[in-house]
Amino acid sequence: MNVARLAAVDAAQAARMLTEIREATLAGQRARIAPRPVIEQSWGRMLRNGVDPERDRRSGLLSFDEVHRRREESPLRHVLPVLREGLLSVADVAQHIMLVADADGRVLWREGAPTVLRRADGLGCELGADWREDVVGTNGVGTVAVVRRPVQVFAAEHFARSQTSWTCSGAPISDPRDGRLLGVVDVSGPLETMHPATLAWVDSVAKLAEARLRELHLASLERLRAVAAPVLARLKGQAVAVDRDGWSAAVTGMPYVRRVALPKSLQPGHRWLPSLGSCAVEPLAGGWLLRVEDEPLATPTRRILLDVSRPGRCAVTVTASTGSWSRELSPRHAELLFLLAEDPAGHGAAGLAEDLFDDPSRTVTVRAEMSRIRRYLGELLQHRPYRFRADTEVEVVLPDDPRDLLPQSTAPAVIRKRNAMRSGLGGAP
Repeated sequence: MNVARLAAVDAAQAARMLTEIREATLAGQRARIAPRPVIEQSWGRMLRNGVDPERDRRSGLLSFDEVHRRREESPLRHVLPVLREGLLSVADVAQHIMLVADADGRVLWREGAPTVLRRADGLGCELGADWREDVVGTNGVGTVAVVRRPVQVFAAEHFARSQTSWTCSGAPISDPRDGRLLGVVDVSGPLETMHPATLAWVDSVAKLAEARLRELHLASLERLRAVAAPVLARLKGQAVAVDRDGWSAAVTGMPYVRRVALPKSLQPGHRWLPSLGSCAVEPLAGGWLLRVEDEPLATPTRRILLDVSRPGRCAVTVTASTGSWSRELSPRHAELLFLLAEDPAGHGAAGLAEDLFDDPSRTVTVRAEMSRIRRYLGELLQHRPYRFRADTEVEVVLPDDPRDLLPQSTAPAVIRKRNAMRSGLGGAP
């Protein structure tokens, strides 16, 4: 069923049909028309997590100071002009509003038609509100953050009854450098004013915002490179100038590295870094100078925590005696690290390709992704075969429900692991 087209032709009929589908499905009955797959999967997550569709469930609003702090720290603040220019004029005419939420589902900006803003207040869609899927149910912010792709939620496709008069079109905004989710931009309003092209429009503007972030990143690296070049020219040995997030601006005496994994709170001094080893860390304007030392520090105790317990929010955390750092993972990197964690003996490229794609010939794809992973895990991840270092403790945090284990993954090995968890065996894939 093309819900967008039906809603454009006859909004009232679309609302009735979606209500019928919702009531039947949530009652455990077979609906005359099945819900769209993205909606059905979201409803399944809500039911497994115990979210009550009849209860208007909300968490507390963030304070004004906390909203301000998050705004100042969010890269999304740099692309607000792009979002406003691309969305607000049309949203105003169509009696819709624009929402911008961070990766935690918290609404940080909200603009648009005053009458619709007042209506949104009644739905709990206020500044600082928490619109995660597992808090308020299926919606154009929280569901987008889980599935990491544009989603339109029409009327009764919302899980919570209180939101069934509302329609949302949301698209993710990711960091163009590493794919990390930065937040979601959403256009919301009454069903009867939603156009079939709204989702494509919102997604296009989100991609423009990502392009702007890419331009800003390259410009900042150019500025850092201008500062670092004369410093590096005077140095002997290996050194690299990186920005505050570890992205390389210039190197000397060593092969170019795209990014260096840094601890969350890096300080000047002698530090051990996974991809470089022992380094002398010195501040630069806009970044750090990392000088690789000839005499390495004593090898620290290392621990890797792979968290795949939250759909759409997988992460890896590395802890050593010199500090710790975390990184959010793309779905593909989460799959690969999960497979390696399940088999300490390791996998060759062909074995990983078979486990991921049921096709051992797709080694080029596997090698490319593993090369990207090794850029941030460094020597903690060895190859021939691919495996974690034997002296590194690896722990995996699994979801309580097997269906929430990398739910978007179709990898045969992941499916086998879900089935093993479901049967209570918990064996390796």
